Amino acid sequence: MIITSFSNPKVKAIRKLEDKKYRSTSGEFFIEGLRTVGEAIQTSAPIQSLVVAPELLVSEFGRSLLEHPTVTAVEKVEVSGEIFEKIAHKQGPQGIGAVVKQSWQSLKTLSINPTDLWVALDQIADPGNLGTIMRTADGVGCRGIITLGASTDPYDPNAVKASMGSIFSLELIQSDWGSFRSWQVEHKLGLVGTSDRAPSDYQAVNYALPLVLLMGSERHGLPGEMIDACDALVRIPMRGRADSLNLAVATAVVLYEIYNQTRKLDTIKP
Repeated sequence: MIITSFSNPKVKAIRKLEDKKYRSTSGEFFIEGLRTVGEAIQTSAPIQSLVVAPELLVSEFGRSLLEHPTVTAVEKVEVSGEIFEKIAHKQGPQGIGAVVKQSWQSLKTLSINPTDLWVALDQIADPGNLGTIMRTADGVGCRGIITLGASTDPYDPNAVKASMGSIFSLELIQSDWGSFRSWQVEHKLGLVGTSDRAPSDYQAVNYALPLVLLMGSERHGLPGEMIDACDALVRIPMRGRADSLNLAVATAVVLYEIYNQTRKLDTIKP
């Protein structure tokens, strides 16, 4: 039976997932769109239910997702096009969404691999920036994202949307600075931070894995305590009138330098 009422308990629960507090208490989040749902299914994400608007789901690929072996036993919630358009986070919805269980890792139980590359973000505020960073981190083969302090939620709808499905390929960790710092020192991960006052150009540093790239907040950058803890501090040179880059762009610039250096090392191995 197709749900047509906004007062339906399942519809109300899905809409409440827009709220961070409810996402935290429920441990779930909502995704939509062919690419994002497809990534969730193909990476065997813990999907709790699929939400489908038959009149909007016109894609053959989208219909094939409903028959994927990993979701054959998953609950299918059919809603009208009007309902789906209200719960969607973008214009022109494609008629398929999913309620997914959040997947968090803990520093205490995390084993470290010699090729690990992590991004740690201190008090990142913009979910769009976080989502874009997740997409870039996935692109260069990062293992995961560590959010520090009062950072935005990676399961925020705007973060999920900007990640373009990469959220399902990364390990996500929430931590405070003290716990993170103890873990980083204990496991001997290199720590590289960025600052416009850094002594070294970002291309003048040799990056060795395992490594954490530490980035500060959009407004304040890295605080002094974190700067002092870094093994290396790098800057991105600026030539024009702009005196800074968007946080997601700056993170991408440094991540791709790290990737290019470690990729070159890979090519010369016997």
